[in-house]
Amino acid sequence: MQQVKKVVLAYSGGLDTSVILKWLLETYHCEVITLTADLGQPEDLSGVEEKALKTGASKAFVLDLREEMARDFVFPMMRGAARYEGRYLLGTSIARPLIAKALVDIARKEGADAVAHGATGKGNDQVRFELSVAALAPDIKVIAPWREWELMSRTALTAFAAKHGIPISSGAKRYSMDANMLHTSFEGSELEDPGNTPDASCHERCVPVEQAPDTPEIISVDFLHGNPVAVNGESLSPAAIIRTLADLAGRNGIGRDDMVENRFVGMKCRGVYENPAGTLLFALHRDLEGICMDRELLGIRDMLAVRYSQCVYNGFWYSPEREAMQAFMDASQETVTGTVHAKLYKGGVWPLARTSPYSLFSEDLATFEGGDYDHKDAAGFIRLNSLRLRLHAAVQKKLGK
Repeated sequence: MQQVKKVVLAYSGGLDTSVILKWLLETYHCEVITLTADLGQPEDLSGVEEKALKTGASKAFVLDLREEMARDFVFPMMRGAARYEGRYLLGTSIARPLIAKALVDIARKEGADAVAHGATGKGNDQVRFELSVAALAPDIKVIAPWREWELMSRTALTAFAAKHGIPISSGAKRYSMDANMLHTSFEGSELEDPGNTPDASCHERCVPVEQAPDTPEIISVDFLHGNPVAVNGESLSPAAIIRTLADLAGRNGIGRDDMVENRFVGMKCRGVYENPAGTLLFALHRDLEGICMDRELLGIRDMLAVRYSQCVYNGFWYSPEREAMQAFMDASQETVTGTVHAKLYKGGVWPLARTSPYSLFSEDLATFEGGDYDHKDAAGFIRLNSLRLRLHAAVQKKLGK
């Protein structure tokens, strides 16, 4: 075991990270500093600093990273049209590189030689944390207790906490959950069998569609170069945009997905995700792109979006390929400016109208009422595009097909 003198721990104040804090003190005999990131999660973070200090931390930082997350992580990802395997809006994935960055920043500031996290040894988060730290600070050691200790069950963790006088919540959690401003994820319990229907209790952000209002809600979102900047005509900060869209979509039952995905480490996993803001933002942003982006540019962007989403999901946010793709994504968004009006109703998002000063839509060309388009031009276009098909047909005839 490599000796370390000072560790910065990503700390939530829950059972796992509280046990990790005490375990680090006992196992590594080092100073431990905690970092709690306020990412807009619903949990009340008051008291987390006091709990960390009582458990043995020498310092406890609680950082408000909400605006940074929205501006520098969520919005760039949305400009990249990222959805892993066509569905997952990467709510957990996009938070990990930001937390890792904050860990490294505190480690540099406090002269720590290691950071630690509470991700398990078979999930994606361990990869995301550690690839990010490797990219930002390859000289800093990463400690992953779940790959080292023998406390492999909730019973063992609870017993350890009781032995060391660590206060824990009296109510057992049904699910393993992660939450931030963008989403809440649910895993475990009955969800471990894909054949089971989710229990009604795994709703946090999105009301069940049956309980959504019976009257549609009409909204508008303004975009500037691919970024949302206003809701219903009111200019808002990036974090406030996410919070407002989450409220609008969630109360209309929008943003819930139950899926089986392929983890980077090789196994399949089933999760229920609630991402009301991301679901609404993705739909409206995509709709505006329909009038603002050139066809071929949009096609290339969509091809790259698959690789881009894999970078985010697999933990390669700080990789040269993601950064290069981001430059392309951002360039593609230069004209994605305008307003989209939409109807929210019973879990669905229906764009109603969209306008942009950079619209490529020409009413004069598209109209059925005349215009300047010469229908005869289509004959030559079709003739040239069918040339290779006619040549192919001639070869097939020679082959007797």
